[in-house]
Amino acid sequence: MSKLTYLDHSGFMVQTPDVILVFDYYRDPAHKVVKTLEHNPEMPVVFFFSHNHHDHFNHEVFNLAQNHKRLYVMSNDIVDRQDNMSVPIAWMSHGDVIEDSVGGITVKAYGTTGKGVCFDVKTADGKHIFHAGELGEPLSHNDDAPRDVKKYEEKFMTAVDRIASAQPSFDLAMMSVDTVDGPDFAMGAARFLEKVSVAAFVPYHTDDPSDKACNFAAYPFTKNVGTRMICLTRPGESADF
Repeated sequence: MSKLTYLDHSGFMVQTPDVILVFDYYRDPAHKVVKTLEHNPEMPVVFFFSHNHHDHFNHEVFNLAQNHKRLYVMSNDIVDRQDNMSVPIAWMSHGDVIEDSVGGITVKAYGTTGKGVCFDVKTADGKHIFHAGELGEPLSHNDDAPRDVKKYEEKFMTAVDRIASAQPSFDLAMMSVDTVDGPDFAMGAARFLEKVSVAAFVPYHTDDPSDKACNFAAYPFTKNVGTRMICLTRPGESADF
């Protein structure tokens, strides 16, 4: 059994039997990462950063886990190479793979519809964990997305098809579902879940208003999807998967 904890915004921590995984650490008002590290002094830690936006990457992480075996897996669009060369960093672009890394994990990076990459992390116990980064975010939140909606949708589905072809199923997937972007806010998540078999799905960017993003019955599915939908909206909330 593994444990997922919501940190804030798009940030999550995943505790597995072999490693602690931290995705897009931006804020952690419940101090869950620090507390978990204190209670697991021998556990290795891997920090993932999907892209360079300030609300997905916080320099504070370089001060964390200093007594742990650790690794920072970072998208190549994050300009931070010179300041932190003293810590172990693995830079990734679309198509890159890191095999047999800290805690026995394997990491694959895929392209997104926005900045940076999304991550597929295979743990030592065989689970596949997906963090979508900016994949599927609506046009209004996507600096690099084409203005033409059809072209954007084609770009999104091409990215999803590539992921589904390489890894057709995930034990856990985390993805942006931002309710401020109109009636189609859940379209990207619905299409992803129709293409990829996901055991447990958690939306993020659910800050305003969180209850709408977790109204999973309103997601515009066009076929049956056998996915456990998990709603974590308060920093520090957790769920097993």
